[in-house]
Amino acid sequence: MSLKKQRFISPDVAEYPPGHWSNCIRVGDQIWLSGFTSRANDLKTIQGEGSAYEQAKVIFQKIKSCLETAGSGLDDVVNMTIFVVNMADNKEIWRARQEFFTGDFPCSTLVQVSSLAQGDIKLEIQAVAMAGSGKA
Repeated sequence: MSLKKQRFISPDVAEYPPGHWSNCIRVGDQIWLSGFTSRANDLKTIQGEGSAYEQAKVIFQKIKSCLETAGSGLDDVVNMTIFVVNMADNKEIWRARQEFFTGDFPCSTLVQVSSLAQGDIKLEIQAVAMAGSGKA
C-alpha cells in the first residue's frame, strides 16, 4: 500500500516560502509539525515577548490550527519536543500546555539550547500526531 504525502497550510499560521520547509505534513494518519516559535505572521514580530507562558500559548494555538487544517486535533498529539533557552521556564510552559491539552498528555522531551532563531524567542515546540488516536 502506498501512502500519499500531503502538505497542509493553515490560514492562521505563516508558511515560509517554498524551498525552506513545510509547517505540516500528513502521511496516512501520521502528522508531523515543524518546530514553531511565537513569531507573528509577519515572520518578524515576536508575540508574547519576554514571557515563556505567553509564547507557549501562541505556539500551542499554531499547533492546534495546523492539526485542524490536516483533519486532526490536539487530542491526537502523541509526542512533542520542546526546546528552551532557559530550563527555569518549564513551569510556565507546562502551565500553558495544561490550557490546551486534557486526558493523556503527549510524550514530551524538554531540551535546553543556547539560543533560538532570535534572541527574544524563549522556546520552540515540534509535535507529532496520529489522526484519530485521541478519540474515545
